[in-house]
Amino acid sequence: MGFKILVTEPLAQAGIDVFEAHGSTVDVRLGLSPEELAGIIGGYDALIVRSSTKVTKQLIDAAPRLKIVGRAGVGVDNIDIDACSEAGVLVCNAPESNLVSAAEHTMALMMAAARKIPQASALMKRGAWERTSFVGRELYDKTLAIFGLGRIGGLVAKRAAAFGMHLIGYDPYCQQDRADSLGVDLVADMDEVLARADFVTVHLPRTSETIGMFGREEFQMIKPGAIVVNTSRGGIYDLDALAEAMRDGQVAACGIDVWEEEPCYESPLHDLPNAVITPHLGAATIEAQTRAGVQIAEYVSGGLEGSIVPTSINMAPVPPEVFDLLGPYTPAVQALARMLAQISPDVPRKITVTAAGTIANADLTVLVAGALSGFISADEDRVTAVNVDDVAKRHGIKVERTSRIDAEEYASFVELAADGRRAACTLAGAGQKLRIINLLGYKIDIMPQQRSLIFVYHDGPGRMGTIGTILGDAGISITTMQIGTREDSTDALVYMNVDREVPPSVLERLERAIVLKGLWYIRL
Repeated sequence: MGFKILVTEPLAQAGIDVFEAHGSTVDVRLGLSPEELAGIIGGYDALIVRSSTKVTKQLIDAAPRLKIVGRAGVGVDNIDIDACSEAGVLVCNAPESNLVSAAEHTMALMMAAARKIPQASALMKRGAWERTSFVGRELYDKTLAIFGLGRIGGLVAKRAAAFGMHLIGYDPYCQQDRADSLGVDLVADMDEVLARADFVTVHLPRTSETIGMFGREEFQMIKPGAIVVNTSRGGIYDLDALAEAMRDGQVAACGIDVWEEEPCYESPLHDLPNAVITPHLGAATIEAQTRAGVQIAEYVSGGLEGSIVPTSINMAPVPPEVFDLLGPYTPAVQALARMLAQISPDVPRKITVTAAGTIANADLTVLVAGALSGFISADEDRVTAVNVDDVAKRHGIKVERTSRIDAEEYASFVELAADGRRAACTLAGAGQKLRIINLLGYKIDIMPQQRSLIFVYHDGPGRMGTIGTILGDAGISITTMQIGTREDSTDALVYMNVDREVPPSVLERLERAIVLKGLWYIRL
């Protein structure tokens, strides 16, 4: 099934290639006004943005088909998460795409501010040769205070250590073991950190606690002559207070890449000669842009196809070990649900998801979400893992989760039951491909394809020959086939994958030629 993707800000071609490889259609429409975007968003399944496009409640209300908003980068300040959640729209990002670039830009700003590189370059381009005005400072043997020892803060610590800097850190959520592994002296008193720091860098999220975290009082407590840097989020430094501290000489210089309102054309720092300012370039490298495009395309494509999205913002986070264990089973269970929904079109009153073998003790929430979306997605325009439980309640579907240690001859499998109709699958091979191992109580072992025919009839000679002849007359080839039996019946179930559409006239001819107890044409 192809999806329509709208991209409103620059995205690496490698990301667009990923979407197209999944069979989606990509429209790149840059520079849209809010009104223009609202006018066309209704025709798309996914929206890909960066930091400029504002995803508001009004936009979401205009997008009944929208399932996912993907942020090709880290921050999601420009997306109304509550509005998306209320509408069942998944929001995800690519948080690991720019880690190295952001850490390197932090070091670049630190070096540029300490060595006055931009000022010297600008003066030279005006025809001057002046050295005495640009005497700088070394990083070696200086103390760097890192506020926030997450992924980027950790990368900065490693790079600063290579310059011979002493590292101290302030992060109430950082474990001592991590600080030790980074060579950072973890200090709980912010006042002490500021008093010791020759350089300060912040790597913190934008929250109510961090906005204005550094104001006039903090800059007065800082070690005189310190240099401060920010590549994380605008607003953490009060720029009026910072500019005042720089004019007073309390802060020697700064390097600022992020701003409270972007784009930023003026600020208290714009006229200060010792301020190095850049227009949010932390992720502006070829490598980071490529990673962001590819990662968000993979996550959004997977989400549209029913897989777990590990960077979902408005779902409970999936622990890595659960993702590794159950992630590949999620689209498989959704496929089983779609199959059972085509065998019995009525929305089931009760579904049961059973995990067996190595996955028996895992949290099955993600599998339940996949199953529910498989049953309901044909009935509603927008059902995602964000709102699927609420939709299930509206439909009156009771959900049960069970598990069993014994997986018979398989390492693991999942069984899905819907009002008594059952199907089970396992994953096989290096590619973790879906294999159906039981359908309607008949034991089989087959990898389903896009189009399949399922027959149930009283077993007897000549049946398969008749089926093959009718399909052959219609130019339909059987690509793979399995015959399943069950101990409590003399009937047989035939599952066959076919290479093209089976028109209603062929189905009618099959029903007339053979006494069938069931015939279903399945599209996955």
